[in-house]
Amino acid sequence: MSVTPPPPKCPACKVNRAAWTNPRVDFCYACLPGGPFTPPPCRTCGTRESYFSQGRCERCHPGAPLYLGACHGCLAWGVYRRHSWLCWTCRWWRGHYPAGTCAFCARETYVNGSGACRLCWENARRVQEPDRAINLTEANQHGQQLFLANLQYDTTGARRRRIARERHHRRLQPPSASLTLANHRQLLLFRMPPGKGVIKKRALTQDSPLLRHCDQTLRDHARLHGWSKRLVNGVAHTLKLLDALQDTPSSKIRSSDVLAAIRYGATVLSTLEVLDAVGLLEDDRTLAVERYFAQHSADLPAAMTDQLRLWFDTMLRGRSTAPRRRARNVETIHIHIVGMAPIWRAWAQQGHDSFAEITAEDVTRALPAKGSNRIFAEQGLRSLFTVLKAHRQVFTNPMRGMKATRPNVTVPLPLDTQKIRDALNSPDPACALAVALVAFHALNGRELQKLELTDIVDGRLRLGPRIIPLAAPVKTRLAAYLDHRARKWPQTINPHLFVSNKTQARTKPVSKQFPWRMLNITAQSLRDDRILQEIYATGGDVRRLCDFFDIGIDAALRYRSILDDPTPSATTARDSGTHHPT
Repeated sequence: MSVTPPPPKCPACKVNRAAWTNPRVDFCYACLPGGPFTPPPCRTCGTRESYFSQGRCERCHPGAPLYLGACHGCLAWGVYRRHSWLCWTCRWWRGHYPAGTCAFCARETYVNGSGACRLCWENARRVQEPDRAINLTEANQHGQQLFLANLQYDTTGARRRRIARERHHRRLQPPSASLTLANHRQLLLFRMPPGKGVIKKRALTQDSPLLRHCDQTLRDHARLHGWSKRLVNGVAHTLKLLDALQDTPSSKIRSSDVLAAIRYGATVLSTLEVLDAVGLLEDDRTLAVERYFAQHSADLPAAMTDQLRLWFDTMLRGRSTAPRRRARNVETIHIHIVGMAPIWRAWAQQGHDSFAEITAEDVTRALPAKGSNRIFAEQGLRSLFTVLKAHRQVFTNPMRGMKATRPNVTVPLPLDTQKIRDALNSPDPACALAVALVAFHALNGRELQKLELTDIVDGRLRLGPRIIPLAAPVKTRLAAYLDHRARKWPQTINPHLFVSNKTQARTKPVSKQFPWRMLNITAQSLRDDRILQEIYATGGDVRRLCDFFDIGIDAALRYRSILDDPTPSATTARDSGTHHPT
């Protein structure tokens, strides 16, 4: 919070503050030439006492010393000017109730639905008897008792007694029957989203069979994964919300319904885990690549759409029967769609109803002239027609015998040494360890993401068949990170080395951007720099690069090309840092 600096003192008496700073008057009213003069009243509260500066008194000027005063809402003593002379409860009171006249003390202030101000309501709440309604008229007819600010809660233990009574009533209730799943689902004519207030009130007041059914599993899961009390309460509240939002009681919960409950304050990921553990989850989520494919394959001829669906399902899920095919990465499928989507639509606009009508000449005319779009289109069409030919959807493969376009080979460039040094000395232990593992041992981002605690034993890192002795700087940063992890998440059971606030309560790895989004370098650029330094040190030994960094011949030749590249850009970038081939 910014603090207004106090105005300068009067140079004559050196006690009072300058009368005005804008316009500038360096003397106080008592020391002004031709004075003394009577200070004007405070332009905020109107008092003529304790004039400070700028037309305000000591209580109203933002640069005056902080004095205790009375709350403007409930008259409680013990608030400061920096909080607008309001206690914490009156600040909430003003944000939830309108201004008006109190029906019991006739003050102009903020009143609640009963017509009472904060002071009258607090006096009535203090004298109320257990299990009796608040009587505002009787409590305020003989005067009011003031109090100290922010100290009036639970002074008599009423809240503790009320919680004890509620627990006692719950223990006396008979045990509820187990939840019986419904074998049907009620279909809706149309869906109208209910009001937020209605759903939240229903979740807080009504009984929830879903929560009772999942309660023991929720507690066991929370104890096993080290969930906090706040997270457990969030999942319990979400289960109540889902019970209130269900169209068919006692039916399975769709993942889309859990995601839609975010607008009511739901906790999504942990709730999905609990529902899956009790067998009540119906996962209807769609991948981003599925939505992308549906968007770009819409409004095509029926035969062409069926063939594209066959190709997409084969690429996404693979096939274990003849013709067999391994499932591909979703990023690969996305790139294929990016390259082929304009060509699909162009062929459909030309009157083609099926890919069986496409010839090699059609493919040649439809391919882009150059660039990455041509490469993506060639790869996608080659994959498409290979799958369709294997399933006998086309007569011939028009891509057969077509020469592939070689991609543009970029020249990798070294990084600035200062950037690497700053990243190695990052105050975040996770950042420092990730940078050290890549800088000293050239791990890639996927290897860092999947690295587990059991992969590091006795100062050695095991990556598949490779065993890498850790360097001394890496061991130092590893010890610092493990101490940080043990202090921050002592109860996590996540087996991965890198843990974040989102993954500490589950067993999934961190995202690809962790922890690189907090740095000004990337894992790939740092790995490229490490490989280039090995090129300089060995004079371009390709075999050593392949064995040491687990890369192919083409990739190793790409890195080695920097030694023969005469362009000034590579030379300038290489010489701009402090790296030298040694």
